[in-house]
Amino acid sequence: MTFVRRSLVAAAAAAALLAPFAAFAQDIKPRLIRFGYGLNEQSNQGRAVKFFAEQVEKASGGKMRVRAIGAAALGPDVQMQQALIGGAQEMMVGSTATLVGITKEMALWDTPFLFNNAKEADTILDGPIGQKVMDKLPEKGLVGLVYWENGFRNLTNSKRPVNKLEDLDGIKLRVMQNNVYLDSFKTLGANAVPLPFSELFSALETKTVDGQENPYNTILSSKFFEVQKYLSVTNHVYSPWIVMVSKKWWDGLSKDEQKILLDAAKASRDFERKDTREEAAKALAELKGKGMQINELPASEAARMRDKLTKVNASIGASVGMDLWNETQAALAKLRGAK
Repeated sequence: MTFVRRSLVAAAAAAALLAPFAAFAQDIKPRLIRFGYGLNEQSNQGRAVKFFAEQVEKASGGKMRVRAIGAAALGPDVQMQQALIGGAQEMMVGSTATLVGITKEMALWDTPFLFNNAKEADTILDGPIGQKVMDKLPEKGLVGLVYWENGFRNLTNSKRPVNKLEDLDGIKLRVMQNNVYLDSFKTLGANAVPLPFSELFSALETKTVDGQENPYNTILSSKFFEVQKYLSVTNHVYSPWIVMVSKKWWDGLSKDEQKILLDAAKASRDFERKDTREEAAKALAELKGKGMQINELPASEAARMRDKLTKVNASIGASVGMDLWNETQAALAKLRGAK
């Protein structure tokens, strides 16, 4: 046998020996996770999704990789929720308010003036009540991992400052596609218009709507200051986001993979809340610097709004179930040291 022939035989034998290993290597491609979100990459939401992705890749040794897809490129919240339910998308983060049509208990978080501060929100959301609400998702095809912070919502518009209840009269105000938000702002005198977030900037720019309500961070990162003159600090609703996975997809993961995602989600929650709160203070100053006229709603006017919304609160209690409503009110009273 010539040297060349011997070399070819040896090479063929080596290739045959290595073939199963090559096939095995192809089989262990990283598990790709599409994680959709509504805001842009530079937002607090974008930074937290990036942090989550880094945690997952590190903990899994590169076997799980998160592809972050922002700016509503996979559609608005409602569309992504349906994609998760159908198993066409793995993960998302979005507003709890857009879930109310799927899980009625989520309306609890839409209650106007429910929380007085972020500490109250954290305690209730991360405790038994928050978990109880989240536990309603799997029967609808979704799995909730953690709550993130969107923040206390405030009003902006292009017409006038909102210093008193009557200033809302007739303002065309974009609200989320959620009956509690619609009913609340109609009760307060505004002309409430439901619109997906992805259409909001254009609607403000073309004066299809006069105003909107969101936390400072979102007002800044979405550049609403370019199309809105007045910012009224109302803190009328504490708005959580929720990180969710498709139940169809989740059920196909190993326990170890599920743990990696849950641990990363909890770490991202702590990162996101700290980041969001630090940014909120800076965002308000920056919005002022960009020319927005900022006014604070007097406590007496906030109380008038709260009184006006008594019927809305009663309807929320009836919708989410009086047991859950009463448990939440009792937990808040305990936190506030009430007897």
